[in-house]
Amino acid sequence: MIAVAERLRDTLLWLCRVPSFTGEEQALCEALLRRLEPVRLAGAVRRHGDSLVVPVSRGLGPDGARRPHVALVGHTDVVPTDHDGPPRVEGDRLYGAGASDMKSGLALMLDLCEADPDLCDDLDLTLVFYAREEGPYLDNELERVLADDPELRGVDLAVCLEPSDNKLSLGACGSIHAELRFTGRTAHSARPWQGDNAIHKAGPLLCDLAALRPRESVCEGFVMRTVTSATLIHGGRGRNVVPDELVLNLNHRFSPDTTLAQAQRDIEALVAGRAAITWRDLSPAAPPCATHPLVALLRDAGVAAVEPKQAWTDVARFAVHGVAAVNFGPGTNAQAHQRNEWTSLPALLQGREILARWLGRVARHPLHPAPGA
Repeated sequence: MIAVAERLRDTLLWLCRVPSFTGEEQALCEALLRRLEPVRLAGAVRRHGDSLVVPVSRGLGPDGARRPHVALVGHTDVVPTDHDGPPRVEGDRLYGAGASDMKSGLALMLDLCEADPDLCDDLDLTLVFYAREEGPYLDNELERVLADDPELRGVDLAVCLEPSDNKLSLGACGSIHAELRFTGRTAHSARPWQGDNAIHKAGPLLCDLAALRPRESVCEGFVMRTVTSATLIHGGRGRNVVPDELVLNLNHRFSPDTTLAQAQRDIEALVAGRAAITWRDLSPAAPPCATHPLVALLRDAGVAAVEPKQAWTDVARFAVHGVAAVNFGPGTNAQAHQRNEWTSLPALLQGREILARWLGRVARHPLHPAPGA
């Protein structure tokens, strides 16, 4: 077990030492290609831009039936964070940009195919390393991968290894970023009656937002919350000028019982014509998939807890393509995007044990069609 822990530590350090900020993932993509060259795989690695699809194992079971096909999925990009030193280990913590979100998950993916290839001989396993998750929805390269790689759209379950403290996080809230533009007319601030103050016009809507309370919905037995927040605001021309424009970013997070179109209608009803709306980011929600048989096996493989995901992840992108997906990863969730980001090395080892236990059970599990297939 000590050898496994040291191997995982070294792999995560290697990943953190290759910078891969969003939009700058090429170096890590090529480093992964080189690292995978000696690994026994079921086929050639398929590259889509700066993203990789890795067929680890393929084939039929002993009775000739198709085996379960699962994908372990992780994004290679990280957000820029401030660090007091290079990637390093201090005690049971490993520090580095992306150590938690989500190079810890990538370390497990690599270790499973490098050090334990026999584990996957009785199931179909695909690894997906993809770029640009941390940026805008439309820039995310997983969409290109799903569009260009039809085999990936046929997996029975995708596990996104986002940081979750080894908890099984089900579903995902949808997310909309809407730009609200309030317009008025300039005037000298000594004679405000000659103008129309755009900042003041935004006041009633801001009061309405402050009064909103989370709306709870029960999805497959899990409580998920719809919330709406103003997150950015700017306007004004000068200290002595009545402003003619104010622009506000509204972030609306909605539960899986609401479609993207309905969520847009809800925002329109809230704004009620008081501002012009420009849709900046439209990310759908995803159902929990709690009753999926392979999800049940993961739930019973020793995860730390089972909870709904009160955030957006790429499980929603899989859901759009009809693929069941869940979140599970060893990263320390509270450390994502933090200064001096770190993750727990004992949790990394625990996550490896859970995934290995789960994959062993999947290999012995009779295949059932995914819900809705």
